[in-house]
Amino acid sequence: MPKGPKGQKRPADVIGNAVRVMQIATGEAEEKDSRNAAAVSLSKLGASKGGKVRAGNLSARKRRDIAKRAAEKRWKKT
Repeated sequence: MPKGPKGQKRPADVIGNAVRVMQIATGEAEEKDSRNAAAVSLSKLGASKGGKVRAGNLSARKRRDIAKRAAEKRWKKT
């Protein structure tokens, strides 16, 4: 059975797909959300700001040391 862009099951034939779309549009059927509910709630809370929070907690000296080591590794000749 074909799957939609978010992994949801869809009918294989065109007529069956049209009927499914009509059922969703009229409220006879619900389109299920395949996303993880816990991940959705975390993203709404702004939990994906880990790097900014970490940078805010580091001192200027520690950030400079980390950046210096990263630059040395980035530009090191192999």
